Amino acid sequence: MGRPAGFLHSGAQHGSLSPGRLMSSGSPPLRPYGRLDVPAPTGAESAAFDRHAIDDLSVPQPVLMENAGRSAAQVTDALFPRGRVVGFIGAGNNGGDALVLLRTLAAWGRDVTAVLVADRPQPELLTHDWDIPTVSDAELGSDDAAWQAVLASASLLVDGVLGTGVRGAPRARQAEAIRRLNDAQAPVLAIDIPSGVDADTGQVPGEAVQAAVTVSFGSPKLGALVHPGRARTGRIVAVEIGFPPMEATLATGQVVTPAWAQARLPTRGSDTHKNAVGRVLVVAGSEGMAGAAILAARGALRAGAGLVQVCSPPSNREVLQTALPEAIYVDASDGAAVSRAVGEAAAVVVGPGLGTDAEAADLLRGVLAAGPTAAVLDADGLNLVASGAVAFFEDAASRVSVLMTPHLGEMARLTGREGDDLSRDRVAAARAGADAFGCTVLFKGAPSIVAREGMPVLVDTQGSSDLAAAGMGDVLAGVAGVLMAQGLQPEEAGAVALYLTGRAAQLTGLGPSLTPLDVVDRLPDALAERGPGEGGLGLPFVVLDQDAAR
Repeated sequence: MGRPAGFLHSGAQHGSLSPGRLMSSGSPPLRPYGRLDVPAPTGAESAAFDRHAIDDLSVPQPVLMENAGRSAAQVTDALFPRGRVVGFIGAGNNGGDALVLLRTLAAWGRDVTAVLVADRPQPELLTHDWDIPTVSDAELGSDDAAWQAVLASASLLVDGVLGTGVRGAPRARQAEAIRRLNDAQAPVLAIDIPSGVDADTGQVPGEAVQAAVTVSFGSPKLGALVHPGRARTGRIVAVEIGFPPMEATLATGQVVTPAWAQARLPTRGSDTHKNAVGRVLVVAGSEGMAGAAILAARGALRAGAGLVQVCSPPSNREVLQTALPEAIYVDASDGAAVSRAVGEAAAVVVGPGLGTDAEAADLLRGVLAAGPTAAVLDADGLNLVASGAVAFFEDAASRVSVLMTPHLGEMARLTGREGDDLSRDRVAAARAGADAFGCTVLFKGAPSIVAREGMPVLVDTQGSSDLAAAGMGDVLAGVAGVLMAQGLQPEEAGAVALYLTGRAAQLTGLGPSLTPLDVVDRLPDALAERGPGEGGLGLPFVVLDQDAAR
């Protein structure tokens, strides 16, 4: 019998706070812990950076391996401080890192065993003359009892089978090792990335390890951050091992850590006024769909807008003014009033609940013709563009201040591609959309990805399945609109909005019963938080410590 998916050892033996558990104050700890700048390279980019560090900067390769294995051993000791450790050792550097981990634990007095699942040079110099009990998969063969004898007493298994450079399904020998790991009772700690997960895309083309924890070296790999690979990585602990700093341009992705998001939050001067801190126009809500407009506007107000106008049909006026006494109503049927409101706004949010009929198309055309300074195009705004009812892509260069926020279905309609095709590489899909549309794309999902042409994609860390509820996107659009109105570039506004709404959701503690208004209510608390987040490991070389996906 294997472990349940998502199994995570909490480190409770040390009395430490389990990630995600409520603190005594009643609020969940700020997670993930992360430094200000955490790149997310692909496997190929990581390999190229390794070569650059070794060949161009004279960083000794054995030093990197020693640092990697020793750091992984320290993480192991912090999370799994007792019991026998069995490591599956593959052929490459990944196997070498795992072997150094075992040797280090053995030197500290731990009971360890190495299971060779590939041919390695002998004698094994990485053991440094420490007597590491070793058995090969060839010796164990298909004898389940023999495997059971090796694995049964293990408190932790270490996955050093395959590294970040592997593409395609594992070969038969490695696939069998992965199956043995997954069928065992003990949790698995993966080295750099779970074997079988594509480090570039997160795809799982064959057998793949289900890890409780993944220790990544230098920085988390992009494929470990996006599904389906994300579901295999468990808790991600990225550690510094002596690499030189990685320039942002060398990595496809950038992790949106609490420190990264907080550093970009707009600030107010003491002598400011309402029009200087974010004047937003929300164009939303067809007849009978006033709720979408209310959610977007409330999100904007709670995110710090100085003034919010809501443009909607006259039939919605009474409910809007009742629900939003702070906002100014704009009659969507009055073209002159709409144009004037667009001209007065620092940013426009258009699309939530707008509808896709001819009246909605006319309204969207009027808004775009009025030349908004910055715009968030969401929901039915995207559907109108996808259907061809509104021409939006004729002059892409003029739309550098547009943020599009499609979910999978909307992205499929915009691009004419199948959803399954887009899901196979969501990062590539987001980047292709940004290139084709000439604007910033926030591709909502697990995780959400923000892409702008020529820049690293921004990978959200706050989202969870709790946010899978109608109306959440409306709140997100409103928050992003305010941030753009306050001067953030579209990619920063999209990423910070994801952080704030995701963190507000966590602060509610409501789990799957979460509603969009619950998120709105906790936005002030998310805005007020400061700090890089709680790590819980007490190790100074940790770069990122992110909980398992849920």
